[in-house]
Amino acid sequence: MAYEKKFMELAAQEAQKNVGTQIGGPFGTVIVKDGKIIAQGRNHVLANHDPSAHGEITTIREACKKLGTHDLTGCELYTNAYPCPMCLGAIIWSNIKTCYYGNTAEDAKDIGFRDDFIYKFLNDGLKDKQVLDLEQYDRDMTIKAFDDFKNDTSHTIY
Repeated sequence: MAYEKKFMELAAQEAQKNVGTQIGGPFGTVIVKDGKIIAQGRNHVLANHDPSAHGEITTIREACKKLGTHDLTGCELYTNAYPCPMCLGAIIWSNIKTCYYGNTAEDAKDIGFRDDFIYKFLNDGLKDKQVLDLEQYDRDMTIKAFDDFKNDTSHTIY
């Protein structure tokens, strides 16, 4: 499929619904498959007291429920702003291969949403303890579940 402005308009409308509310930031998303809307939603971080309830995440969750799968292969995502690192991860993990966005990360930063420190943390090799003190311990204890999973043939990994 190619970009369709009407879906970005819906994403922008979802974002606009949050302006002046205590629901969440001005971020809206639409997920489309074969030219049909599967799900649309917006940021619910404040309303849900959930820092992961970004527009992309809530809409991916809804699309997965509607389709009865964790695999959104063949879907396209429209969002009014460049996805943050968490949302980029969710988009990639859900197998969405096309994401159209409106506003830039710099536009989001200009209104107080700053994802740049997360990108810097990732690019600097996860070493900034002011952002996150990330340390490994007890791999010999925790690897057992991974080893057992690897040896269990009753599951599929994609």
